[in-house]
Amino acid sequence: MRIDKDTHYLDIALVVSGRATCLRRRFGAVLVKDNTILSTGYNGAPRGCEDCLTRGWCEREQLEIPAGERYELCRSVHAEMNVLLHAGRERAVGSTLYIAGRDTQTGEITAAQPCIMCARVIMNAGVAQVVIRTPDGLIRYDVDEWRTSDRFWIDPAITRGEQPTVGDPGSR
Repeated sequence: MRIDKDTHYLDIALVVSGRATCLRRRFGAVLVKDNTILSTGYNGAPRGCEDCLTRGWCEREQLEIPAGERYELCRSVHAEMNVLLHAGRERAVGSTLYIAGRDTQTGEITAAQPCIMCARVIMNAGVAQVVIRTPDGLIRYDVDEWRTSDRFWIDPAITRGEQPTVGDPGSR
């Protein structure tokens, strides 16, 4: 049986996540337009900077900062930002962004929900849809709905990485 395209691109994103250098979670992203992969990205330190994997410790872990909080202390550039930086806005307009990841401790699939900062970059880049892998399958978002959803902008779950409520535009 042949797998569908969403599964195909999410599988590729999961493979890309294997390059991540974060000690907490490993995320990969694949940007696709017209059934062509434009770029890939994973979460890791900026080019030329020492990453947490090499250092052997994570400042946010040591300070016991929960997921989705105090990103200014994180050394990593998120997978979503990296994939869009590599592609550029001109190519990203109208594309679909696929994101998948694993928890580094358990190896289990984790909901690859964009943080609020990445969501803003995704909107500004002109991405049309975001498809994320979850432990139960996938969730597809229409990025235009994020722009108009009050819940998206005020729901604290967006920045905590909690499981989204399916069917609620812009929810996490």
